[in-house]
Amino acid sequence: MAGNGEAAWCFSQIKGALDDDVTDADIISCVEFNHDGELLATGDKGGRVVIFQRDPASKTVSPRRGEYNVYSTFQSHEPEFDYLKSLEIEEKINKIRWLRRKNPAHFLLSTNDKTVKLWKVSERDKSFEGYNTKGENGLTKDPQNITALRVPSVKQIPLMVEASPRRIFANAHTYHINSISVNSDQETYLSADDLRINLWHLEVTKESFNIVDIKPTNMEELTEVITAAEFHPTECNVFVYSSSKGTIRLCDMRSSALCDRHSKQFEEPENPTNRSFFSEIISSISDVKLSNSGRYMISRDYLSIKVWDLHMETKPIETYVVHEYLRAKLCSLYENDCIFDKFECCWNGKDTSIMTGSYNNFFRVFDRNTKKDVTLEASRDFLKPKTVLKPRKVCTGGKRKKDEISVDCLDFNKKILHTAWHPQENIIAVAATNNLFIFQDKF
Repeated sequence: MAGNGEAAWCFSQIKGALDDDVTDADIISCVEFNHDGELLATGDKGGRVVIFQRDPASKTVSPRRGEYNVYSTFQSHEPEFDYLKSLEIEEKINKIRWLRRKNPAHFLLSTNDKTVKLWKVSERDKSFEGYNTKGENGLTKDPQNITALRVPSVKQIPLMVEASPRRIFANAHTYHINSISVNSDQETYLSADDLRINLWHLEVTKESFNIVDIKPTNMEELTEVITAAEFHPTECNVFVYSSSKGTIRLCDMRSSALCDRHSKQFEEPENPTNRSFFSEIISSISDVKLSNSGRYMISRDYLSIKVWDLHMETKPIETYVVHEYLRAKLCSLYENDCIFDKFECCWNGKDTSIMTGSYNNFFRVFDRNTKKDVTLEASRDFLKPKTVLKPRKVCTGGKRKKDEISVDCLDFNKKILHTAWHPQENIIAVAATNNLFIFQDKF
């Protein structure tokens, strides 16, 4: 951030094919930095996970640059078919969550609609040869033919990055998984679907504990679904989950094993002047993220992003409008199903700024200290590194200024749903259809 609080971002890199012929499988469905920001993972609708690694040289130059190279690509999930329900299970990766690093290998959780997998990503640059009982072709020799004792030797080979599935957590969700979150104890994690939240141990795949169940006895009485869930960053007994009714519930696992009764409920009463046919749809929370300090959380609904203090349930302490100019267009957004888009949100490492996406490949950055905000565009038109991003403005009517775009000209097929912020530096990753844009603060 520039000294005056104005966000000054510039283009760093773009990943993914630049042609306009995009296959559905290439559309990015989640983006996640690991805990030190050295690795950046993306999942796509084709079930693949691509991991990028920070270029070591980009950290030593002055000023530091945020440049990432492909580190590993692997197929995490395959399409499946549920024969009992005659349902196709998509391979699309819904969420990726990194575990904290404990040894030279990296571990991450990835999930599609039904199955969570734990992946180990490790490096290998040595191989062993000269075994006594194995031939060069890998087959076991006949012990009768071994006449001399050999000492196996270590041989350097080109660096190989291997991804292997260590655990598969399946058959625990009737509905589609929308969230996974690793606990601060690094031993357990939660997975949430529309009506239930399960608690898993990372070592146990056979069973999980159901910690929230909002399924009514009679499904005709269903009034809300779970939209997102996350563990507290430091208190391993606390987690939050949001609902389609615009509420966030904070639960404490110490109070009871089944957290159907929440400890706190965060909800802002609706302004009666804004009431409309679409009120319930646009108040649904699509994402909730606790701050790194654990004191605050942000929730994203269709038109705004709210900052909550965990000590105050009655109303948010800050509200930022993301694209208020769309309120007049809710009817057409309902007709083209855009009103059901699930925008995510994220914090910067110091909890001083927040970011979320919008349409037309716009994304919004809000500075909590200066209360200034900026609209930026992930555009292929400015692909020269170090190009400073120009703030974009949307005009709603009347006379349009030269650098403004009319609300009627916005492309609703281009949307930024997934964003991630480096945990320590001003480097951001933004997923725009099949491209991953990386921006950083001004050189």
